[in-house]
Amino acid sequence: MSKSKSRQELVGKILAQVVLIAATAVIIVPLYWVFKTSLTGENLYSYPPSPFPVNPHLFNFVDVFYWIPFARFALNSVIVSGIVVFANLLFNSMAAMALTYDFKLKSIVITMYLSSMMIPFQTAIIPAFLLTRELGLLNSHLGLAMPLLATIVNIFVFKSSFDAVPKSIIDSSRIDGLSEWRILDKIYLPLAGPAIATNIILAFVWSWNNFIWPLIIVRDEEMQTLPLALSRFLSYFEDTSGQLYAFVVLVAIPVILVFLANQKSFVKGILAGAVKG
Repeated sequence: MSKSKSRQELVGKILAQVVLIAATAVIIVPLYWVFKTSLTGENLYSYPPSPFPVNPHLFNFVDVFYWIPFARFALNSVIVSGIVVFANLLFNSMAAMALTYDFKLKSIVITMYLSSMMIPFQTAIIPAFLLTRELGLLNSHLGLAMPLLATIVNIFVFKSSFDAVPKSIIDSSRIDGLSEWRILDKIYLPLAGPAIATNIILAFVWSWNNFIWPLIIVRDEEMQTLPLALSRFLSYFEDTSGQLYAFVVLVAIPVILVFLANQKSFVKGILAGAVKG
């Protein structure tokens, strides 16, 4: 009986490893193929395909910097993403702390938050544009960041983390004379490492990849972000395989680095948000 049980466990472990390896290959192979094509510029439809780079070179990457002011567009994306990440950490943590309080109509407020997640941003583009114009923020870094200054998903990630802090600690802190700001800064946030990492990664990725909003409010070419710069870059080439994937690799590097820097805490934050809400 014990032998058959151990065999079943062994078979289960082997199958799990096979599934994980297959899933990893599904994710890694396309990324590798993009990187390989950026170095060779080969035709994607050539047959038989070569699994390794043939005559690799960096000319495609040089073209990215030669044909467009890539550094300027990257700087715009970095500034906007930095504003978004900072604002998310500030506003989302404040909103999450407010939701830890017991107050009248709290359930209705949470329901309204959750309901608003079902409304596509495209339906609110015109009011958002009019508001941004009235504030004089068109064609500015702050205007580019405005729709993502606070995000409901990240608010609930913070809330699940704050709910795990014992109420006795918060009550004793208030008795000792700490203000609500100090409680947030000295108690909640130091214990919310996974939630902070999750906020950083999600806010950065959403801002870095944002295309529709910059397309609407940017009038000056010098204010373009990398997603807008891609369409301009492709207009210079007919056969774009090598240059396109070189551009994609350069744009993906910051996202990968941000994720790797916060990977462990990000997974903990996502799991915590799934268990408690």
